[in-house]
Amino acid sequence: MQASTYPNAPAAAYEDTAVRQFALMAVVWGVVGMLVGVIIASQLAWPDLITGISWLSYGRLRPLHTNAVIFAFGGSALMATSFHVVQRTCQVRLFAPKLASFVFWGWQLVIVSAAISLPLGYTTGKEYAELEWPIDLLIAVVWVAYAVVFFGTIGTRKVRHIYVANWFYGAFIIAVALLHIVNSAEMPAGWMKSYSAYAGVQDAMVQWWYGHNAVGFFLTAGFLGMMYYYIPKQAGRPVYSYRLSIVHFWALIFTYMWAGPHHLHYTALPDWTQSVGMVFSLILLAPSWGGMINGVMTLSGAWHKLRTDPILRFLIVALSFYGMSTFEGPMMSIKTVNALSHYTDWTIGHVHSGALGWVGLISMGSLYYLIPRLYGRTQMYSVPAIELHFWMSTVGIVLYIAAMWIAGVMQGLMWRALNADGTLTYTFVESVKATYPFYVVRLIGGLLYLGGMLVMAWNVWRTVVAGRSVKASIPVPVAA
Repeated sequence: MQASTYPNAPAAAYEDTAVRQFALMAVVWGVVGMLVGVIIASQLAWPDLITGISWLSYGRLRPLHTNAVIFAFGGSALMATSFHVVQRTCQVRLFAPKLASFVFWGWQLVIVSAAISLPLGYTTGKEYAELEWPIDLLIAVVWVAYAVVFFGTIGTRKVRHIYVANWFYGAFIIAVALLHIVNSAEMPAGWMKSYSAYAGVQDAMVQWWYGHNAVGFFLTAGFLGMMYYYIPKQAGRPVYSYRLSIVHFWALIFTYMWAGPHHLHYTALPDWTQSVGMVFSLILLAPSWGGMINGVMTLSGAWHKLRTDPILRFLIVALSFYGMSTFEGPMMSIKTVNALSHYTDWTIGHVHSGALGWVGLISMGSLYYLIPRLYGRTQMYSVPAIELHFWMSTVGIVLYIAAMWIAGVMQGLMWRALNADGTLTYTFVESVKATYPFYVVRLIGGLLYLGGMLVMAWNVWRTVVAGRSVKASIPVPVAA
């Protein structure tokens, strides 16, 4: 007989303690990460704003900002949602709840260690991998524990099918482990000092294989797992095409790994390697847009919900920024375009259209769906506050990225401008002076985005205070 699920059947409870902890800390670290971003944006506009305090200098706060936003905010959101999604789609409790608790506290220790060591000047100097070797070892241990909990839950599932969101979460976990271990190979030369195991152009190649795929797997694959679960849930519609989601997965996973060399155009990297990175970057456009279209078309028959549902608006606008960023990235990887964009603020605009627009908005929308349900409520304390947050974030992103696009193209053109005798038309200082107004506009955009995060923090706090921790039950299949 075919099994069916009865809502009143005897049921065990999901294990959501770690989910609640990660969800709340994602909001906290989001505020912290955006605040540090606003501080360094202010320093770029007014370099003398903070002087004489080494641990508040731009060079030390900038890696703190990127680590806080990517690994503290983004990482906590990914761990919260992955632990939530894998239980619901597998219809079992979280595997090894005590190990899940270790993952939470271990990850918070990693974040606090980064927040202390980076301002003190302890850094490897590698983009997105600045943390020194003792913290790298802790990350590896916590990540293995995370993998055991996640894949252990899948291994004990009560349903045969593995939903596609778990494919993306699983790929993210495996790839990040591989990337972290290989790129962080280093020789300790003291308690908080080490030297890379690689040298010269090989070090650069390994670093940007890591750096690009940190974007590809940490900041794309994991958040696509969110997209494939929370958009159908919030829209009340099935995924537009499950077949397309599988094609999207395999095409994305295969292609992303090869695109890293496009970060090293016009460097000592062999020209053929740069070309391979460019070609795979252009190919990457197809699976990226396939995933975006699949997510957006999930709203077929439910477009009217966008008028009244700000959470759904967060999720769909996030996909719009994902589509835009994954068009812009391949375009910037073309060597002739990169000759204009490289080392300019256009790159900063591109990164933040993905980070603020895609990663930020999809995380916020998913957390707005998730948090009230963890505390026995049907919705957040204030829906108008979600609406306010959406518009503050969206306007802030547009101001930020538009300012950086304009500044970047202007910088590229000024740096390449030549007089008739072959000398440079502009000095570098002149390009910096011309960029100043756009740095102020960027700061305004960042302030709006930070303000939206503060609104979210208030709304989450009121929701938690008004609610209570609940134990969601697991449906039990009963013979029909």
